[in-house]
Order: sequence, then C-alpha cells, then structure tokens
Amino acid sequence: MDVLNLHAGATEIHPPAGFLLPGGKRIGVVFRMAYEWWSDGAWPGIGPMGNPLKGGIPDLNAVGWAEYGHRRGVHRVLEALARNGVRASILVSGIMAERYPEEVKDIAQAGHDVVAHSYAMDVIPAYLDEAQERDNIRRTTDLIAAATGTAPLGWISPRGTPSHRTARLLAQAGYLWHGDTLNDDMPYLVDFGDHAIVAVPGTMEVNDLPLVMRHGQPPSAMVDIFEDWLDYVRKWERTPQKIDPTVHAHVCGRPAGMAAFQRLLEIATAADDVWIGTRAELARHLMQAIGRPVPAHQQP
Repeated sequence: MDVLNLHAGATEIHPPAGFLLPGGKRIGVVFRMAYEWWSDGAWPGIGPMGNPLKGGIPDLNAVGWAEYGHRRGVHRVLEALARNGVRASILVSGIMAERYPEEVKDIAQAGHDVVAHSYAMDVIPAYLDEAQERDNIRRTTDLIAAATGTAPLGWISPRGTPSHRTARLLAQAGYLWHGDTLNDDMPYLVDFGDHAIVAVPGTMEVNDLPLVMRHGQPPSAMVDIFEDWLDYVRKWERTPQKIDPTVHAHVCGRPAGMAAFQRLLEIATAADDVWIGTRAELARHLMQAIGRPVPAHQQP
C-alpha cells in the first residue's frame, strides 16, 4: 500500500460539471471552532511564550492557556455563532466529551456539526498502528455519541494528519466525511468498494493557530485575508470555492480574537452570494450531486 496516499486502493469520484454549492451558490463559507484537549501528562506543543521548556518539564503556562478554551472561549464562540445565526462545524476532542459532556451536548443542541477530533490532540493517527487507530476511532466516536446522543459523522485528525489507512477505517466505522486533506477545493467521494466516505478538503488561510500563534499576526489579519479571498473568487474564479474560517476556543476565543471572528461572521452573513453551512451539509450535497444515496444513519 502507498503510505503517502491517504486514499490508496479507492476510486475518487469528483463533482459533475456545473456543480454548485447548496442554494445554487458558487462561494461557500464553513465556520469552524476547535474545542481541544490533551491526554493526561501532555500539553500543547505551542503556546504564547513561544520558547518551549526542556523536555519532560510540565509547561503550566501552556496548560493554563489551553484551559481557557473550556472555561471561557467555547462559550464566547458559541454566543457569537448564535448571535449571527450561523451553524458551524465544531471539532471536538473525545476527551472533552468525556470530561465536559454538558458543554458538548450544548454544541450539538445548538445545531452545530460535531466533528470528531481524535481522543486527544497528542493521539495522532500517523503515530498509531491499525489496531490502535481502530480503538481510537471507536473510543472517540462512543464518547461523543454518549454526550450528544448521536454518533459524529465527520472526522478531522489532530493537525489534520491521518495515517494512510484513516479514511478507510473511518468509512468502515460509518463516517460520512473526513477533512484530513488540503488537496482540492471541493468535496469528492472516496469509494473503497465495500465502503465509501466523502473527503471534504480544508483550507488554512483563515485559521488563528498558524496566523496568530505561529506567525504572530494580529487576529485582524484573518479579516484581511478573508476579504482578499472573497474579492478574488468573485472576480476571477469560475468554479465553486470554499473557505473555512477557523478559531480555536483557547486561542481566539478571547475578546481580541473574537473581534475578528465577529467581523468574519458579519461579512459572510451580509453577502447574498455566499452559502454558509457545515461540512456535513456539504458532504450530503455532494452525494446528491453524484447520485449516491445517503445512508439513513448519515441523514440529519
């Protein structure tokens, strides 16, 4: 098997000619929030101080920074989404569903697309063997289902990094879609023969972790990039385009970051040529466009 091909052994079926986004729109925006945590004894590898401590020394600065996500940030982001009438795709670590089930239940009850994000941020599929990866998918799925009452239909691995088998295992586990690739603009079906899954490629241009944390840009840079993207695709693109404005609850779930996120929401919701929805909606729309029925358990 080709370990550099996340869809090895499958047939990719792409949207038909003339494909448009739901509502006949050519421009799509999927808002996302990442609600994350790390396994016991682990913590974020990146934090506001920038200079990591010596190996094996607990970084309590990074731990406290991450704790802000479930203490304050998640509520602020959800309030902004509700204020603007937007349903988003929310990445949820299984450990958060285990420890804060009521918060995860609230996310689902608000109508958001709850996306499985592995058990914890340090549990990366690329590090796991097949048995470990199956166990991680099962554990994460069960924890989220216990909190929300419904199994998640979408999966994005930590740092968007799958193994070469992740898509196949997710398809076998009954997932509708995965977002572990940046390789295209539009979703496409990945058919393994006995099982299939929709790949919904992501974008990183408007994402607070690389922009604000890694590259030290002000949160307002996300607004500038989003406006430039909109201007370009309106003028020059002829095929459908999608972008995923993303904030992490512990990064831009703070007032300075939320000012930028609120502006993104205002720009998108004011535009009559923009479809705003979730990854799950987009995956189902692709299935309809290519004439594939959506299984009952993957329906809304």
